[in-house]
Amino acid sequence: MAQDAREKLYEAYYMRVFSYAMTLSGNREQAEEITQETFFRAFARQSAFRGDADEATWLCAIAKNLFVDGRRRESRQAPMPEEMPDTAGSIEQRAADRDTSFRIHVALHALEEPYREVFELRIFGELSFRDVGAIFGKTENWARVTYHRARLKLRERMEEQ
Repeated sequence: MAQDAREKLYEAYYMRVFSYAMTLSGNREQAEEITQETFFRAFARQSAFRGDADEATWLCAIAKNLFVDGRRRESRQAPMPEEMPDTAGSIEQRAADRDTSFRIHVALHALEEPYREVFELRIFGELSFRDVGAIFGKTENWARVTYHRARLKLRERMEEQ
């Protein structure tokens, strides 16, 4: 494509492509970048234009593809937080968590069967209710009810302590 033809194409369709990119992105800077990249790609791949459609349609298709590609890249990149959270926590919090954990295990140890085992299989074994029921030769619904009752009993014992 000759320099004159490029300039004419740019002058003729710049506002149309920019307006379209602005409609897609809703951001002026992003629309300007998309428009510039659209014309850059159009000039670089002039042989790709077959003439099946209007030049404006071809340019807007390039702009749309650039916009979609940009969105895909953005969605793949997980934003880094400005500050890393304190995963260690305070000493007081960790001590309280250990104390709570110990109290839960004491209450769980005192829980009668099958409540204790159902609770342990569900929470620590990470088994589904269907699997827990199968281990006991019971139904999935039995495992759900037993687990619920175990939680209630644990809560009662924790409140007593």
